[in-house]
Amino acid sequence: MQLAGAHFHSKVAKLANPSGTASAPHLSLREKECILWVARGKSSWDIGIILGISENTVNFHIKNAMRKFDVASRTVAAVKAINLGIIKL
Repeated sequence: MQLAGAHFHSKVAKLANPSGTASAPHLSLREKECILWVARGKSSWDIGIILGISENTVNFHIKNAMRKFDVASRTVAAVKAINLGIIKL
């Protein structure tokens, strides 16, 4: 439900700014990997196991991506990454 709400909000925001002047921030490869797994519903612990890194490192990369997207939620960061074509499910 939260993902659907975030997706809806993103679409409404796009309608409010039809010129599409929002640019996609540059994410590192690891940030993209972490956000992709967030979009697939994995926890930080799960992502750490999948990528072979610590949970703290996963959180570090997710927080960096959230900062670059200027959002307060990892779910919203994942939705923005999908909408901007940075990641594909």
